[in-house]
Amino acid sequence: MAVRKLSLDDFLEEEYYALIGIHCVIEDYRLAFLINQTLDISLKRAKEDVTDPSLNTSYAIFEWFDEKQLTTYHLVANSCKVQYNNVQQQSNSLFGEDTSGVTNFYLLPEFKKVNYILKVETEFLNKEKIILNNILKIPQVSTAYSIDVEGLKSKENLIFN
Repeated sequence: MAVRKLSLDDFLEEEYYALIGIHCVIEDYRLAFLINQTLDISLKRAKEDVTDPSLNTSYAIFEWFDEKQLTTYHLVANSCKVQYNNVQQQSNSLFGEDTSGVTNFYLLPEFKKVNYILKVETEFLNKEKIILNNILKIPQVSTAYSIDVEGLKSKENLIFN
């Protein structure tokens, strides 16, 4: 009797998405406005940010779904600053030592220099170059480039639904 083995990969369809890393120092809402003007889209702030409760982080996210071209755009901040306060009591000190500071966390730790990530979920493979060229025309953007999705170790951070 023959044995048949089913794999989940046979049923799951990989969704193509492009990632664009954007270097700029302007605020997230301003960048979303400029991208809206340049790409003729309508990015809007999502009701809930991308969060990681274990690290107490929250990343701002803007999204838009283009019904005509069946394309979803996500603009998300790559870094999050978390402030912490620790009061430590030393055994040889009358007063406790107050240590406070700020820690940076990154949505994609492999790209710590990237300020924002634009995720474009589409079925059209040639659209990425057009979007990238238009983003590079924004004067406030220092540089932007495509990020290789296959080489990412933290792909699970890019699931926004």
